[in-house]
Amino acid sequence: MSSPLIDVAELRDLHAFQTVQLVDCRFRLGEHGAGLELYREGHIPGALYLDLDDDLSGPTREDRHGGRHPLPTREAFAASLVEAGLRAGTPIALYDDGTGGAARAWWLLRHHGVESRVLRGGLGAWDEPLIGGDPPRGGGDLDLGAERADDLVFAEDVQTAIAAGVLVMDARAPERYRGEVEPMDPVAGHIGGAINCPFNAPELPLDEITAAGDAPIAYCGSGVTAAALILRLADEGRTDVRLYAGSWSDWCARGLAG
Repeated sequence: MSSPLIDVAELRDLHAFQTVQLVDCRFRLGEHGAGLELYREGHIPGALYLDLDDDLSGPTREDRHGGRHPLPTREAFAASLVEAGLRAGTPIALYDDGTGGAARAWWLLRHHGVESRVLRGGLGAWDEPLIGGDPPRGGGDLDLGAERADDLVFAEDVQTAIAAGVLVMDARAPERYRGEVEPMDPVAGHIGGAINCPFNAPELPLDEITAAGDAPIAYCGSGVTAAALILRLADEGRTDVRLYAGSWSDWCARGLAG
C-alpha cells in the first residue's frame, strides 16, 4: 500500500519537473478568509488554493444538522476543483500548516474517487522560498471518480456502532474531550463510549486501533481534524476508518449530548 503522505524530498523533485499539482489548504477556524490571506502572504510557487469554508464545506443549516462544516455536495465540490484550476492526469499534493485542511481535502478527494497525497510535516517542512500573490482561478478539468459508500457515517450510525462496541475515536484535544473547555459548540464533553485520540498527539493507541474489528469511526468538532486522524491512521495501515462528518457540532444540534 502506498502512503497517503508525501515526504518533502519527493515533493521537491516532482515540483522541480512540474509533474505535480500543489494545493494550499490553510485556514483559521472561525476566521473566514484568513487562509486566503496566508496564501497571499506566502505559498509554495505554483500552488493552487482550496478554502475550508468555500470549497471544502457546504452551507451550514440553520438547525446546525450536519455540523459547523457540512460536507459539500458532489456537484459543488466538483465545481470548486475546476474553479481552483485542478487538472486531470497530474498527481495532486496538498499541504497546510498543521490545522487539518489538507487532510479534509484528501478525504473529500478520496471519497469522490480521486487520489491525492498530503505533505508530511506541512508547509513547515518546505525549505525553499515562498512567493506571494493571489491564487489562479479557473482552467481546471478534473473529473470526480466513483463515490465511495463505506467511509462516511451519520449520527444514527454512530449510535448503532457504540451499542455494538465499535471503536469510536474523538480527535479533539484532551481538554475538549473531557469537557473542561468548549470554544465552539454549545455543550462541552464527548460522545459516550468514545475514546480520545487527538489527531496531533505524539503517540496514538495503535494497538487498540489495530485490534478493533469493525471499521472504526472518527469524529472531532466539525469533521476537519477527524479527517487528519483518518489520514494519519491510513499512513499506519488502518485504511477503513470512517468519518462522522457532522461530529460533535452535529451531535449537539440533535440534542444527543448528555
